[in-house]
Amino acid sequence: SYCLRGRRGRGWPSKCSIVGLERMITLRNIEKFFQHGPTRTFVLRRVNMEIREGEFVSIMGPSGAGKSTLLHLIGMHDTAWTGEYYFQEHAVHNLNKKDRGELYKRYFGFVFQSYHLLDNLTVYENLEIPLSYRNIKKSERESIVADTLDRFHIVGKKDLFPNQLSGGQQQLVAVARAMVANPKVILADEPTGNLHSSQGREIMEMFKQLNDRGTTIIQVTHNEANAAFGHRVIEIEDGWIADQGKEAPAL
Repeated sequence: SYCLRGRRGRGWPSKCSIVGLERMITLRNIEKFFQHGPTRTFVLRRVNMEIREGEFVSIMGPSGAGKSTLLHLIGMHDTAWTGEYYFQEHAVHNLNKKDRGELYKRYFGFVFQSYHLLDNLTVYENLEIPLSYRNIKKSERESIVADTLDRFHIVGKKDLFPNQLSGGQQQLVAVARAMVANPKVILADEPTGNLHSSQGREIMEMFKQLNDRGTTIIQVTHNEANAAFGHRVIEIEDGWIADQGKEAPAL
């Protein structure tokens, strides 16, 4: 069995409350390096870790430690690595690029640090794209997008293009896009970095609500207040996992 340590206050129990969660992500001896002649520069070294279904995990560490590299590897955006990666029953390290892409589109949502919205599509169209990957009927897509626009208070922006939005508004749309298809896993790279404090807290509260309903969330952050919304902190230093069992700091 497995137990996430609860935190006192804010509705969290004082004792362990989640037991026997299924293993969702397993990394075994993962390494990533760049070759310069006979020299290898390692970005990740012998990474072994597990993420259980329903966890809310924060990856923390100094700049250049490998946090974002690890997150993009988990999100299957980076294929130049060695080792074993299991997502549920899928051996990701044995899948070809197309099958990895299908797995990602089916199960993952990603909030990038630099938005990654499609500039030639409106806000509405940017939100509809992830739903089209899942063969959802048009009428249902319209309902889901409308609900998401309302939830994020961006109904008035639906016909605008990304270059007509402020940086904070673009990040709100990026978070909405990651959530719109109700993925099993949300990966977030400094998700509130371009938002003011009240918007940032609103996003984190949304992540917490999704996690309470069963969505697994893995975020990279420098912000201890953001990390406090999760169950535990994985610390990475110079590409090595320094600690992966530390309870998140209390809010």
